[in-house]
Amino acid sequence: MAGLKDIRNRIASVKTTRQVTSAMKMVSAAKLKKAQDAIMQIRPYADKLHQILSSLSASLENVEDSVFTQAREPEKVLVVLVTSNRGLCGGFNTNITKKAVELAKTKYSKQLQLGKLDFMCIGKQGERQLKHRGLNVVANENELFDSLTFDNVSVVAAETMQAFANKSYDRIELVYNQFKNAAVQILSTEQFLPVEMNEEQDDVTTNFDFIYEPSKEHIIQELIPRSLKIQFYKALLDSHAAEHGARMTAMHQATDNASEMINALSLQYNKARQTAITGEILEIVSGANALNG
Repeated sequence: MAGLKDIRNRIASVKTTRQVTSAMKMVSAAKLKKAQDAIMQIRPYADKLHQILSSLSASLENVEDSVFTQAREPEKVLVVLVTSNRGLCGGFNTNITKKAVELAKTKYSKQLQLGKLDFMCIGKQGERQLKHRGLNVVANENELFDSLTFDNVSVVAAETMQAFANKSYDRIELVYNQFKNAAVQILSTEQFLPVEMNEEQDDVTTNFDFIYEPSKEHIIQELIPRSLKIQFYKALLDSHAAEHGARMTAMHQATDNASEMINALSLQYNKARQTAITGEILEIVSGANALNG
């Protein structure tokens, strides 16, 4: 009977776990809807802003005069890694951290060996994993996910842009999970600074003669910082939505696994109980036969 009691305890424990994972799945599904709406709303704006910026830059000869477009030899590099503050979301944090480490060991292996590769972490999980690997984490902005608004993110983006303008870093990369759907996240690496201008323009754009006020040069100088802040904000919104999608999927799988375990334990319990009852019946019959004999 001790075995039956252990199995009953295990079934009760797994049922409690299933309730927790099921509740977390529903919470993540609700948060995912809000985060998904946010990223879907900002993507068209960010894409159109980049299109306008590229269109203007293609018609200017001195666009390189902007401090944010000046390409320098990447002697010192900053990688901004975006993860989550909490776990229980499958391989969401591990996969993107591996992507950042791979970027460091391949594209920036020289800077890594010379100690000129720094990391800024947005998310406690990525910071913990990078420090465990012995990489140089110079800053963290983990509190951004407590209140993920453009105003809060733009402050961090402006500080990062200023570090590039001051030549503290020659190149800045963004590494984050891009949201595709609830079950799929795309591991993304983007060059944040210097800005890479796309000189290839659509025929529809180049065939029109627009009038710019006050001037193309002034507009593009205003658009570049704004576009950078939007790009930074979009990366965090992408990662935020991807996190909730990954957690919802992970909790869904955990709930299904708990249900399968409960079924297996219930079958084991019934077999053990049947065996115990059969043994008791045999003992009673054997005792009765001994008395009658």
